[in-house]
Amino acid sequence: MFGFLARNARWLAAGAMLTFLSSFGQTFFISIFAGEIRETFGLSHGAWGGIYTLGTAASAAAMVWAGVLTDRFRSRVLGSFVLVALASACLFMALNTAAALIPFVIFALRFCGQGMASHIAVVSMSRWFVATRGRALSVAGLGFAFGEAVLPVTFVSLMLVLDWRWLWVGAAVTSIAAIPVLLMLLRQERTPQSHADTDHALGMAQRHWTRKEVLGHWLFWFMVPALLGPAAFNTAFFFQQVHFAEIKGWAHLDLVALFPFYTATAVGALVLSGWLLDRLGTPRLMPWFQTPMIVAFLLFGLTESLALTFLGLIFLALSAGANNTLPNAFWAEFYGTRNLGAIKSMAAAVMVFGSAIGPGITGVLIDAGIGIETQYIGVATYFVVASVLMGIGVTRARALL
Repeated sequence: MFGFLARNARWLAAGAMLTFLSSFGQTFFISIFAGEIRETFGLSHGAWGGIYTLGTAASAAAMVWAGVLTDRFRSRVLGSFVLVALASACLFMALNTAAALIPFVIFALRFCGQGMASHIAVVSMSRWFVATRGRALSVAGLGFAFGEAVLPVTFVSLMLVLDWRWLWVGAAVTSIAAIPVLLMLLRQERTPQSHADTDHALGMAQRHWTRKEVLGHWLFWFMVPALLGPAAFNTAFFFQQVHFAEIKGWAHLDLVALFPFYTATAVGALVLSGWLLDRLGTPRLMPWFQTPMIVAFLLFGLTESLALTFLGLIFLALSAGANNTLPNAFWAEFYGTRNLGAIKSMAAAVMVFGSAIGPGITGVLIDAGIGIETQYIGVATYFVVASVLMGIGVTRARALL
């Protein structure tokens, strides 16, 4: 493992940096400011959730087109452009004073952060590494984990002494400062254009699939509920963290203080899933990796104890860590890598759309009088169904590999 890290340090570091910077467009970060945004602009839970849904859904639609760019441009060029756009989006949040513009702010943050920054990282890792794809994705995914561990506690604490808008200025400065680092790390970048045909990994039926073919293939539709689920409901949990703490009678900071343990577990699951992926392949692992989320949401819905909520976060982290490696490797293993950017952008659009509807649905249901705890029981049921469908699809498709 250490030899692998040493030989590929610059590419792995670039991937991890991009996934970390994607944090500024991730729900766990934006939701830190949910209370301040709703108070500043006079928004109800439903209105805020609806705005978030609208902006995120628009970013999902844009990903279908923009994600294809990873098949055509160098990661360092496209990544630098995306980081400039991400910094601009952060400044947009810091400077905006109009409630009517909030959907555009959310769109910019979600598209540049959760969408493109993470998409560039995972497509690059999936394409550049074949036999060690799982390890590469797990190392790059550490950027997600580091962001989840450090940023919530840091920024919630900073809000005690600084106006929340200045924290978004700091996020913009960080994004800009990362550009020369990215260019340095990828100055000898491996590019999609430089790959010979034999450098690409084949998918099912020993061929490369196009995005149109994937859309028409039954396996994709068996996978859609599993793609939507974590994006929708993991996002919803972190999006509603302030409200969740309020109804449980806890201080928000007490709940946020548990997040580093969540992240530590997610890192362990991330590394373990990458190691297992390289040895067992995705077909054996995919049907099972969302089952811990069933336990997690049952605990969130049923317990009033902070200790049992902590246990729920541990189960949630097990699936969240694996979710950063297994689905990303799945597309390369089952459909090939030649058109991976186009295929992955479609999957990314589904996941981004899931992250759009999660906050929107939970916000509307809260306003309608259906408590978040009741909702989480329903979410656990959803993951039972999604896991069964994924198991059927992957098991049937395995024979085609």
